[in-house]
Amino acid sequence: MEFVIKISQFLLSLSLLIVLHELGHFIPAKLFKTRVEKFYLFFDIKYSLFKKKIGETVYGIGWLPLGGYVKISGMIDESMDTEQMQQEPQPWEFRSKPSWQRLIIMLGGVTVNFILAAIIYILMAFAYGSVDVDASSVRGGYDISNDVLQEIGLKNGDKILAINDHQIEYFSDIRKYILEAKTMRIEREGVQKTIDFPVDFLGQLSTSKIKGRPIDLREPFIFKAFQDSSINGSVDLQKGDILKTINGQSAEFFKATTSLLQTLNNQLITVEFERNGALISRELRVTEEGTLGVIISKSMKEFEAAGYFDIIRKEYGFGESVGVGLDRFVSQVSSYWVQLKLIFSPSTGAYKGVGGFKAIFDIFPDTWSWESFWNITAFLSIMLGVLNLLPIPALDGGHVMFLIYEMISGRKPGDKFMEYAQTAGFFILIALVLFANGNDIFKAIFG
Repeated sequence: MEFVIKISQFLLSLSLLIVLHELGHFIPAKLFKTRVEKFYLFFDIKYSLFKKKIGETVYGIGWLPLGGYVKISGMIDESMDTEQMQQEPQPWEFRSKPSWQRLIIMLGGVTVNFILAAIIYILMAFAYGSVDVDASSVRGGYDISNDVLQEIGLKNGDKILAINDHQIEYFSDIRKYILEAKTMRIEREGVQKTIDFPVDFLGQLSTSKIKGRPIDLREPFIFKAFQDSSINGSVDLQKGDILKTINGQSAEFFKATTSLLQTLNNQLITVEFERNGALISRELRVTEEGTLGVIISKSMKEFEAAGYFDIIRKEYGFGESVGVGLDRFVSQVSSYWVQLKLIFSPSTGAYKGVGGFKAIFDIFPDTWSWESFWNITAFLSIMLGVLNLLPIPALDGGHVMFLIYEMISGRKPGDKFMEYAQTAGFFILIALVLFANGNDIFKAIFG
């Protein structure tokens, strides 16, 4: 069932983005009276799952879910229809239109991607507001369980003050700046120090065997209830009791506590809990598996109530949502450009983290959440828009590059040159797709 939910979100998001991107080309083409021969979701190599001709355009769904396309008359594109290009230009063809109209048609897809992302962020700000954690309120520092960060010199409990020149005001700032980290200023046991990051930090992080957030909030060990048939079911514990020590050793946070318990299996231990501001002592038996047979709280609200951090909640009117949504849109576009720059810089090793369709599939949650769905879809829309602007023939950015050359020089690249460029661009894209999805396969096999 979890797989069905994930794949449903993945396909819905992907289909929505492809259809809207292609509409971005289709609508201006129609406005400029340019014939559109095909409008396809997914690629229809050899055959289609569905197709229907309405007017001059065939609308269809292909079997290969690697994207989609519109086939515009008189344009050298991924269809490589060179026969049409050998005939005399017709008034309804793309090549017969003024260069400024062709430029608008080619930019239509990425324009829709960016507008869609901005609208989603605006509506999400209005519908959900924003929730974040005040970094200055975090008690006990952060969870640093990633092996790469530990080798760099970070430890559990470190408080992060700044990444590069960015002061950390909110927990989300860490996720925003960590990928481009060169230095990190931390506080450990009341002393500030600076950690230097290696140039290939992203490469190391992408190949780390420990997945999940490299830096996270620490979960306190707050008792909720006993498990059925718990070995400690008769002990006087109440919901909300906060574990403090085990045999005199600090045991306030869940991950540290579970590691400690693994060394005490089958033993009787003395523990201290905090209840209503006072410490209480109890004796508990550790099971063979190194557990206490209890259920602990996972509630952020309870963590906040216990004083481990302050959650900042904001609601926005529609007017405010526009500003908040646009700010987030600009921030995400800027962040993705930075990531792309790092990927194309071999020394950073960021290319090792490039993923294909499985990587995209994996970011969707295994429970249905419209908030998560729209948040991921907005990010993917930005990603699709930015990638399509790359000056690679066969991508929109490649066509735009040649159109700008034509507008500046007054000379149109020859059809034969465009055929060669399109073929080269196609092979570049195939290589990139194989590399990204090959990374997915490598990670799946070797972890």
